[in-house]
Amino acid sequence: MKNQVIVITGAGSGLGASLAKKYSEIGAHICLLGRTENKLKVIGRELPNNYSIHTVDISKLSDVKRVFDSITQTYGQIDLLFNNAGVGSFDLAEELSEEDIHNMIDTNLKGTIFCSQEVLKQMKKQNSGTIVNIVSTAGLIGKATESVYCASKFGVKGFTESLVVELTGTPISVFAAYMGGMNTDFWSGIFDQDKTSKMMNPVDIAEIIMDNIKPRKNIAIPEIIIKNVK
Repeated sequence: MKNQVIVITGAGSGLGASLAKKYSEIGAHICLLGRTENKLKVIGRELPNNYSIHTVDISKLSDVKRVFDSITQTYGQIDLLFNNAGVGSFDLAEELSEEDIHNMIDTNLKGTIFCSQEVLKQMKKQNSGTIVNIVSTAGLIGKATESVYCASKFGVKGFTESLVVELTGTPISVFAAYMGGMNTDFWSGIFDQDKTSKMMNPVDIAEIIMDNIKPRKNIAIPEIIIKNVK
């Protein structure tokens, strides 16, 4: 991965930040994408190698186009995209606000689609690349108080599986990671510290994903499922 260009959405914390640190350690250039510049700057200062900061709202196609155009014009390539950004609001279905519903569908599903569309244009030109969609086990099974969050993640699952079919026979690979809850800021205000402390460590998840997307002769791994120990 040395000198490769890696784009990570939702890079300001959690799994995105862990992936950024791990790939930076092996010499990749990391493009940190997120809504909050200060959070990205904090992560950037922790990286041992080159990085760049790109503030973006992935729910807006025009904003996604602006950022991805800037990255490709500056660095000439994008070798790996992590569609990692995600938001969640959890309540009974009838209690979710219109804003919450739009936010989850727009960020989790549309954001993944928009970023994938833009990176695919570049990857097809360079005839190489990998897209990794961070989906969550909420994309595999329905859960109480997570109806719309699950709906957004089920949508990402369908989109991912369709991309795999579309890109069969090309040098571009697509990978889905379905994992349970991680001990990150995502759950701030939702679960207490006692519960989050028993969740998976995002550093562990980053290492598992990195190991599974390594190119191997005559092997394709389209997805993995990572669960918490009950």
